[in-house]
Amino acid sequence: MADTVSRRARGLVHADPAEVTLQEALDALADPVRRAILRACAAEPDFSRACGTFDLPVSKATASHHFAVLRAAGLLEQVDRGSRRLNRLRRPEFEACFPGLLALVLAEPAQPG
Repeated sequence: MADTVSRRARGLVHADPAEVTLQEALDALADPVRRAILRACAAEPDFSRACGTFDLPVSKATASHHFAVLRAAGLLEQVDRGSRRLNRLRRPEFEACFPGLLALVLAEPAQPG
């Protein structure tokens, strides 16, 4: 399977939620754009939402940074399929480490703008 992973995907770093500190998790969840990404992922089947399909009020470069922060905090897993990078919310893994925290984020009403 390693041979099928694109060169671009090899650069992805996915933190194990068990190795993420509470402070790192809270820092990742502090930004409203990142919380919006998580809510959007939670509403879709795993690996069905590509990064470019999120309606975010930030530049493409800033959006890429937000996705990287979420990967580093163990909240998102991403895979490359062709030219698309697909996302999966790591709900069960994150919930095992930080019970109830993700549920609070997902229950937050979407912020306008």
